[in-house]
Amino acid sequence: QVHLVESGGGSVQSGGSLRLSCAVSGDIISNYRVGWFRQAPGKQYEGVAASASDGRSRYADSVKGRFTISRDNAANTLYLQMSSLKPEDTAMYYCAADLASYRRFSLQLLPAEYNAWGQGTQVTVSS
Repeated sequence: QVHLVESGGGSVQSGGSLRLSCAVSGDIISNYRVGWFRQAPGKQYEGVAASASDGRSRYADSVKGRFTISRDNAANTLYLQMSSLKPEDTAMYYCAADLASYRRFSLQLLPAEYNAWGQGTQVTVSS
């Protein structure tokens, strides 16, 4: 069973930076695509960034140029470096893995296709 645990959230001022980590156990993340999602209060899940098994990545337009997704396959850990944070980035952030290996090269940011989720880490950006 794949288990994901996020860390690194917190409160920062607008323009600040944070680095989220997601430690994965139970399987090797190099086999799968992984991603970061967020949910603000009263809103639906939003795909933030995806990393395919071959290393390609994709970003939501709202974070492009500010966020960077990366993975350390040796450490079985996923990261999200967030810079130039804005108040609208405030949300609970989740890492997720898609365990369907046939989709491991896909960069779709569809929450329904990801079937292993962490518990989330809160990011709050004040103006």
